[in-house]
Amino acid sequence: MAHMIRKFLIPTLKIPILLVGRVLQIVRKQVLGGRVIVKRGDVYYIPMWVPIAFVIALCMPTIWGGVSDVAHRVYARLSSVVYQLSYPAYANNGEIAPFFAPSVQHWASKIDEWSTLYEVDTQLMATVMQIESCGHPSVVSSAGARGLFQVMPFHFEDHENMIDPDTNAKRSGLFLNYCHTASGGDVGLTLACYNGGPSVINRPFNTWANETKRYYQWGVGIYSDAIVNLPVSDTLNQWMDAGGSRLCASALHELGDYSSRVIASS
Repeated sequence: MAHMIRKFLIPTLKIPILLVGRVLQIVRKQVLGGRVIVKRGDVYYIPMWVPIAFVIALCMPTIWGGVSDVAHRVYARLSSVVYQLSYPAYANNGEIAPFFAPSVQHWASKIDEWSTLYEVDTQLMATVMQIESCGHPSVVSSAGARGLFQVMPFHFEDHENMIDPDTNAKRSGLFLNYCHTASGGDVGLTLACYNGGPSVINRPFNTWANETKRYYQWGVGIYSDAIVNLPVSDTLNQWMDAGGSRLCASALHELGDYSSRVIASS
């Protein structure tokens, strides 16, 4: 019986044992293969740093995405802290920063009124109007957003006039207030929520739509300049150069006609 076991079992085990030994030999030579790929006989040996480097390279987008997300969230949090420190001096005085476009300045007293009514920071509401419409009261986007604050139709009730300034500001103000609360007072995330919806608050920055990323960057930059009452905003100027000036020119033209219609209806 023992003879039969040795006769059949040992040859059966010999093949996997040889394979394991061969694999271990290759691994040993891989480790000792040096810094470059080498050929020994008919076999090419790859040093261990090559697959390790490959794995690291595959992980880099995730790593850098996480770093980018943390950096943006830190930046937003710092902006929020600056806001809180600056609030007594600027945000509560009812005046918007002087660098906002003339077509936004046209609504300055109404922005003060709306921000008080819906408990939204005056400079934040002005920043949203600047980016969304530059003060154009009846503009409609390709996505269907309407009015001064580019509010989507689903925010309105059936009987409401979506481009009426007070109604548009009401729906915008209520949503801004909600986003501010949902984001824990983080101004950057409040702006991202306003543009991309509440779901972005708990998602990494690198998963946001490009439009929301740009909105966040423009908005935080303009708002940060506004809360310290700078006479000029470099971020706003960059926004203008990127296409905002055309929107503002259209807003000024529309405001001339709009004022005439308001006066005529009074």
